[in-house]
Amino acid sequence: MKKISYFLFFLLLSCSVFAQSNIPRIAIIPQPVYLKQGSGYFKLPENITVHAPNSNEIQSVISILSQRISPATAYHVSTTKNSDQASINLIINDAYDSKLGNEGYHLSVRDSGVKISANMPAGLFYGVQTLIQLLPKEIESKQLQGNIIWQIPLLEITDYPKLAWRGLMFDVARHFFTKEEVKKYIDAMAKYKYNVLHLHLTDDEGWRIEIKGFPKLTEVGAWNVKRIGEFGDFIPQKPDEARNYGGFYTQEDIKELVSYAKDRFINILPEVDVPGHSLAAIASYPELSCTPEAINYKVRSGEKIMDWSGGAPPKALLDNTLCPANELAYSFMDTVITQLAQLFPFEYIHVGGDEAPINFWQKNPQIKELMLREGIQDITKVQGYFTRRIEKIVESKGKKMMAWDEVLEGGVSPTTAVMSWRGMKYGIEAAHNQHEVVMSPTTYAYLDYMQSDAISEPRVYASLRLNKTYEFEPVPEGVDPKYIKGGQANLWTEQVYNIRQAEYMTWPRGLAIAESVWSEKDKKNWPDFMSRVEEHFKRFDIAETKYSPSVYDPIFKAGKTADRKLTVDLSLEIEGLDIYYSFDNSFPDRFYPKYMGTLTVPIDAKQLKLITYRGNKPVGRMLTMPIEELKKRAKL
Repeated sequence: MKKISYFLFFLLLSCSVFAQSNIPRIAIIPQPVYLKQGSGYFKLPENITVHAPNSNEIQSVISILSQRISPATAYHVSTTKNSDQASINLIINDAYDSKLGNEGYHLSVRDSGVKISANMPAGLFYGVQTLIQLLPKEIESKQLQGNIIWQIPLLEITDYPKLAWRGLMFDVARHFFTKEEVKKYIDAMAKYKYNVLHLHLTDDEGWRIEIKGFPKLTEVGAWNVKRIGEFGDFIPQKPDEARNYGGFYTQEDIKELVSYAKDRFINILPEVDVPGHSLAAIASYPELSCTPEAINYKVRSGEKIMDWSGGAPPKALLDNTLCPANELAYSFMDTVITQLAQLFPFEYIHVGGDEAPINFWQKNPQIKELMLREGIQDITKVQGYFTRRIEKIVESKGKKMMAWDEVLEGGVSPTTAVMSWRGMKYGIEAAHNQHEVVMSPTTYAYLDYMQSDAISEPRVYASLRLNKTYEFEPVPEGVDPKYIKGGQANLWTEQVYNIRQAEYMTWPRGLAIAESVWSEKDKKNWPDFMSRVEEHFKRFDIAETKYSPSVYDPIFKAGKTADRKLTVDLSLEIEGLDIYYSFDNSFPDRFYPKYMGTLTVPIDAKQLKLITYRGNKPVGRMLTMPIEELKKRAKL
């Protein structure tokens, strides 16, 4: 009898240990305002019942909850009219809780079940996103996962966002991404409580949206020659090459994407970039230009068209601007903006306004006549004339205009919202002049920048590591916060050829931006954030979402001694890692020399190979640094 009792005791103990080990550590991104963990867990039943108000928006929340839970668990999600018997209660507050606002929520997990309350359906949706993050990481799988105990820690969470605008910009003009790929990007955004998808729909490389009455925009403007390599250095089209690389969204596609995003409480901000970056439009309709040679222009495939050696604005090798002195440009934009206003319910339309070259304008008689007629003394103010006319068109459609910060130089009314990309200073200036501002500075938020050393990344002109991105604080000191609508990260896709690379460039820096725009500044803590990021790496693995492991890569600093010997110092973004290296061309592991301080490079060495470990497990990539590259950096 005693043997049976001991056996049952150890069996129960083993089951308890297994159950506890299956519970993930709480690693919510973005960090909630308040979290208090209790003792114990709530186990999801196989038949999950949800009690909620009967509205279309909330039914959409329940549908998405089911889509997130069912594939990995095979559990069934259904609704019930009995709140006492529900596994999950979704509640709209009877009295408006001003602390929660329109997007906040309260999440309670108790022995009896889950309760999420909010003022608005958006808050319930964000509470559901947090709930999913509390389940074991295997919930991210698209296939059934066996031997998982689907349980959630007992806790109380109160949470609401710091900023109303939490955006990601996805450039679908440089390289085209299909409707299904954009939906996939939206799904990933929703997990981390983003609420604005800024679609960069037009540029020199492609016009991506159907406009009724201008069929050539997509017949001609959506297609170029496929090139692979380093964007900006491609050769021009050869006579025998077809222009069949690209694509566009029909207006029905756009309606579908808008609806899909709306179900996830994401607004889509459309951008048509003018007057610069308009080569695709001009190649389609040369009459939009004032340059006679435009009749021979082709949609860009990635060949060099701008000379940046003299700084901004660039010197154009061909005229990629809509002509401010051409009335056809304004009637064209009226048609475009009319249709954008009908397709996109969001209150803003983005009209670009960045990097417009003026060298073709300087020699154009129509521009000179315009300046004389309008009393414009400075050629740099011509774009301001164009922008103010576009502003009136946008406002006539019942929308607000948004543009890149260059439009401040030509003068726009305070009703125009400014997206500050050239650092924070233009956003600060705009806020002081009572413009609404979205901060999206290159300093912290440009996701096309390299994430690690140039030896391991597609080469771009600048780098932005994860720890720097995490420093992003969209509301600067000394600025009235009511003018800072929010913050945004921008993914330009010149060097991004497919959705897998888009994911790689977005994550994990997109996690850092998500926390910067949702969580209060005093909640941010780099070591704690990084520990949570590593838990989400495991979720990305299971979800088969690509991400960059560059946070584990060492940072190189080349130097030289007084007698001109080459040295290299290594550092890391995160603590607790060891670096192992070799100069003999072989591949190091943890049995090789460990980096302990400045290395003097052997005189005949050709390459430095290294890898990072945590304990006895490799976590970083095997990197190879050519010694010649170190010599260049050390100016040897």
